[in-house]
Amino acid sequence: MYIKVLKLPKFKISKVKILMISILLGIVISFNIFSSSYAMQHYQKVDFSTGLVTASTLNVREGPGTSYKVITQVYKNQYIRVFAKIGNWYVIQTDNDYIGAVSSSYIKPIYPSIGNTESSGKANNVASGSNLTQDELEIFNLINEKRIANGLKALAIDNEVMVVARDKAKDMVNNNYFAHNSPTFGSPFDMLKKYGISYKSAGENLAGNSSNTKAVEAWMNSEGHRANILNSSFNYTGIGVVNSSRYGKIYVQMFIGK
Repeated sequence: MYIKVLKLPKFKISKVKILMISILLGIVISFNIFSSSYAMQHYQKVDFSTGLVTASTLNVREGPGTSYKVITQVYKNQYIRVFAKIGNWYVIQTDNDYIGAVSSSYIKPIYPSIGNTESSGKANNVASGSNLTQDELEIFNLINEKRIANGLKALAIDNEVMVVARDKAKDMVNNNYFAHNSPTFGSPFDMLKKYGISYKSAGENLAGNSSNTKAVEAWMNSEGHRANILNSSFNYTGIGVVNSSRYGKIYVQMFIGK
């Protein structure tokens, strides 16, 4: 018994054909690589600066999608700063300064940006030319949210009172003290008068904190500070926020009624 060996016909492949096959294989491999890569998505501007978390726990990811790594978490009723929208995701900043993306389905827009109007029709009450810093704007919005929630009218920015509040905050940092009475300007009421500001009623809140939301929460948990925030006789405010090596930030909010 023997096995007959079948001889297959020989095919001659020229060097040109070999080169063409190599190029085609390279194109196919390259296509497969590029087709699996991520495309850059376009971002959209948003008409609000602060959002409220509605989920009990919400993952903050490195990018706009569930395929990205979770870097931290935010929780229900926590405020976050919102910069832009990418698809169904918001680009945000947390209280502890993490920058990431969260699903827009679990964020409730709270405050408009400067110059915009809330969807409910309430004016933002920021005077043109106020030039609030991001910290000052967030404090302003947080305070007005507390007032509106308690049936009060939102405060408006008074540019002259803004100057007073900022100067007081700088004075506290420069002279290393934390008190309503300033060694430079005297009491808040003395300071308002020195700056030529007339008023029917006035008050001042101070805080030292590294977080805007926590500073406002501390005020709301203090009887005296809360009374100023929810005082119906006040209709104008000025806010100063200055970096502090001791507290993180120094906050001064002055209230007046005209």
